[in-house]
Amino acid sequence: QMKFLESGGGSVQPGGSLRLSCKASRMITSTFNSVVMGWYRQVPEKQRELVATISAGRSTNYADFVKGRFTISRDATRKSVYLQMNSLKPEDTAVYYCNTVPSDDEWGQGTQVTVRG
Repeated sequence: QMKFLESGGGSVQPGGSLRLSCKASRMITSTFNSVVMGWYRQVPEKQRELVATISAGRSTNYADFVKGRFTISRDATRKSVYLQMNSLKPEDTAVYYCNTVPSDDEWGQGTQVTVRG
């Protein structure tokens, strides 16, 4: 079983919305509740980049390219992290991953988000 299970991706038109989910299935609850979690994304031949972070106390930070459009949240009881993505643009097309911040060596399979008209 993978450490992080991402889901919710898909294909949408520009301006559309998606909600990504990530379950940290193998993390014990106390660990999940103490770490900063983040969403990352990667396109082919480019480095993975950090999109948004959320602390255990639910403080959030966003990359400039998603500010005002994406919202990160977390649910301690479900050991899950979410990314609400609105006003999607073609340049948001990528595989999205969740992980701790700094990242753990183990990554999930990610979920593909495609934005095209």
